[in-house]
Formats: sequence, C-alpha cells, structure tokens
Amino acid sequence: MENQEPKLEESPQDEAPDQEPEHKKLKISTEGDEPASSAAVSGKSGGAERRPPKYKRRKVAIVFAFCGVGYQGMQKNPGAKTIEGELEEALFHAGAVPEADRNKPRQYEWARSARTDKGVSAVGQVVSGRFYVDPPGFVERLNSNLPDQIRVFGFKRVAPSFSSKKFCDRRRYVYLVPVFALDPCSHSEAEMARSDSGYEYVKCVECCEKGYKIPLGVLGKESVDDDGKSSEVQSDISSNNCGALKVETLSSNGEKTLNPESEEEMTKSESKFCYGEKEMERFNRILSYYVGSHNFHNFTTRTKAADPAANRYILSFNANTVITLGGKDFVKCEVVGQSFMLHQIRKMIGLAVAVMRNYAPESVIQTAFKKDVRIVVPMAPEVGLYLDECFFTSYNKRFKVSHEEVSMEEYKEVAEEFKWKHVYSHIGSAEEKDGIVAIWLHSLNERNYPDLRVAEHKPDEVIVYKKIDAASEEKINEEEAAVKENANGAGELLVVSKVNDETSEEKNMEEGDRVEEKATE
Repeated sequence: MENQEPKLEESPQDEAPDQEPEHKKLKISTEGDEPASSAAVSGKSGGAERRPPKYKRRKVAIVFAFCGVGYQGMQKNPGAKTIEGELEEALFHAGAVPEADRNKPRQYEWARSARTDKGVSAVGQVVSGRFYVDPPGFVERLNSNLPDQIRVFGFKRVAPSFSSKKFCDRRRYVYLVPVFALDPCSHSEAEMARSDSGYEYVKCVECCEKGYKIPLGVLGKESVDDDGKSSEVQSDISSNNCGALKVETLSSNGEKTLNPESEEEMTKSESKFCYGEKEMERFNRILSYYVGSHNFHNFTTRTKAADPAANRYILSFNANTVITLGGKDFVKCEVVGQSFMLHQIRKMIGLAVAVMRNYAPESVIQTAFKKDVRIVVPMAPEVGLYLDECFFTSYNKRFKVSHEEVSMEEYKEVAEEFKWKHVYSHIGSAEEKDGIVAIWLHSLNERNYPDLRVAEHKPDEVIVYKKIDAASEEKINEEEAAVKENANGAGELLVVSKVNDETSEEKNMEEGDRVEEKATE
C-alpha cells in the first residue's frame, strides 16, 4: 500500500506537463508563426533539433521605383491594375505579410508618401508598414515577385510612429518637356488640307500621320478657281504669330504636296528656335509665378476654391537642364512642394507651355489663382511626369541618434540607372512613336481654351507708375516703350504697383496718363 500511493500521484503530474505546453503551442501556431510550430515538433522529439528563431514584425520604410506605363496610378483601386496592388502581393509572397493580413493594409499600418496619376512614374517613392524582414534577402525576395518595371532599392528601420505619408516634408517631381513644345511655330494648327470627299483635315506637316476630321467649312470658306474646282483658302485660326503658314495640299492622284515657300519658312523657323539663355530665362520666369502659397482650385478637379485643400505651397520651380532622348531635346522641369493635388503638376506645366507658345499672356496664371475666377486650364500628358524624390528632413533630424536616415542618398546610383533604363527610355520612345506631346499641342487653341485669352482682351489691372525720376532716362524710355506696346494690344499689361489708398491712386493714375500721352506723341 505504501509503495502504490506514490505511483498514483505521479501519473497525473506526468500527463499535465505534456498537455499544457501542447495547448500553448497550438495557440501560437494559429497566428501563422511557422517557427513556433516547428519548435513544437522539436519538443515532441525530445529536443534533439535546435529551436528556430522567432521573427517579429518591424516598422520599416521601403524605397523603390517604378515605370507607370500600363498602370492606373499608384493607389490601389478595386478592379484596376495599380502599383500598390503589385507591391502588396509581392510583400505577401515574400513572407513579409501573413495570410491573415493579406489584402488588409490597415493591419500592418500601410502608408505611401505620394500618390501618382495613371501612367506617371516614380524613382524615389517610399512606403511604410510593419513587416517580417528578419530573414536575410528580403529585398531580393521582393524583387523576385515584382515585374522588371518595379524595383525595390532597399529598406530602413524606422520609429514605431513613422508614417511615410505624415512624415514626408516635401516632394520633388520632374516633368520632361520636349524643346519643340516651347516653340510657338512648332506643331501649330495653322495647317490644313482639303480632299475631294468634302472634308477638311487639320494636319501637321511635322506629324502628317496625325490629325482629325471635321465638317466642311469650319476652318475656312471654300473658294472656286477658274476651272470650277474647289481650292484651298487660308484658315482663320491663329498661327500664334510665328509668321509661317504651313499648307499641305492633296493633288489629284492623292499624293501630299507641300508649298515650297511654306517649307522653306518652316525650316527657317525651326532652325531658329533653341532653348538658349533667353528662352530659359523666360520659361523660368513663367514657372516662378507658381512659387509660394496659392489657391490652385483651377489646377485640379472636384475641388472648390473655398476648400482649404486647394491652398498649396510650392518651394521652387525651375527648368535649367536639357537632356537628349531618342535624338530629341527635353527640358527638365523640377518642382518642389509640400504636397500636390490630382493633376496639379500636369496642369501647371500645361498652362506654362501655353504661355510660352503665346496662346495666353503671363497674367493668366495669377488670374487663375483668384478664388472668384473659374477657367479651364490645359493639362499636359502624363507620360513626361515622374516622382523624383521624397524628403523626410524633420524626421531624420529628430531620430538621427536612434534610427537610420530615410533618404535616397544610398540609392543614387541604382536610381539613376533605373531612371535611364525604364523612365527616360519610355518618355523618349512614346514621343518618337506616338507623338503624344505633339498631338496635345494641336489642342492648345482658342476654340478649346477660350478662357486663356480673356486676360489679354479684358485686363483686370491698370498701369500705375509711382515715381518718374528725371535722372533715369534710360529706364523711362524702356517703360514708355512697354506702355506703348501694351496700349496697342501687342502684349499684356504690366502692373508696376497696386495702390490701396484712393487719393494716391488718383495721383498715380494722372502720372500714368502723362506717360501714356508722352509715349503716343
């Protein structure tokens, strides 16, 4: 009896330890922790195998690039092919996201530093979240599950509170504008050809395969020659003061012929234009109107002027570099701002190009900032735009001791290589094959954008000169010439100063009138 009692007490104690750990291991395995489940197997085998390490989710910022051709933008959208959708699937297949959190970005605190439009590319995009990144080769596993036009450069361990959207101080975008797009004489809508089928074709001699058909008589009146055959007449569409009318006609056998004089004038006008110092100075001056805090309600969609979101701050906007792609020169326009709205950059470029081509006066940009003005602004094609870099200056300064710096400094070489291989090559080939910008330039006319001419014919401001010093005769002569030019309607009105006081306004108006009278004598 004494020998049997200890045996009865030991048997339940031996069973209890076996059941309790089994229950805990099953609980851990339901969370998708594969190392924990393998540890249970090793425990059952008596601990002969080494226990694998347990991996934890870590907050990281992933730096990557992509070419936006074929994608409906960056942000994930049901039923659409997006960059974000591709990246989320790659993260799951790379083991960074468990099965339970698949297609649930909120579960792993997903954030993006910038959204891009359809077809827009990026070289310095940053996303953040909580992922399993401990096993070596995380970047290689991601890239193996992504197409070639999406490449991950690396990742940085960041603070638990980090968000690539909230902590991004500013963004830099680049738009490549073909140099010919800034030439008022290039790809204008002054050309036309008439066929025997009763239609007029708006055609461009520089891209004769493009054009569109419109009803007879819209471009000009039909005239009849001595033989009773219809002949071409000049269209009433403005040729943008380029001085050369390029006319393409159809002969009786259907072959296209070009007026030799027009061809010669076209060659001269094309050879004259280049993006030199004067052109660069003028284009930079036009872009500088966007710098500062303005209301950009006319440069986006579905945003009213009273909406606080329409107010944006632009730090810089310049176009000082020219690069060559596929034999064509492109002007590199760089804009840096805190944040941008939908289509904002493309509309800013579109209006700047329209001003540069003399379709609109420079004053129309400032008019577009007014809250009580609603105008239709042209939007440049998406193919030339890409996100160049996202900046996290405040975060890097705050966490420089405890965490790595989030920047493109480490990835400059691979980013530049990706840029030329995928982004630049696509922009150059798209213009060479499809002539996207050239086709868009044909739409920049008074018929499509009548609001762009309003500021030219109905100026909101008057010329006011505060002081005329007799000692500065040279300056006075320049001002008088400007007054005379503007009085004849050849250019826009220049506002030297705005006067708030009624008394001083009347006084300055009298001085301005004297200058005008002197200029017209």
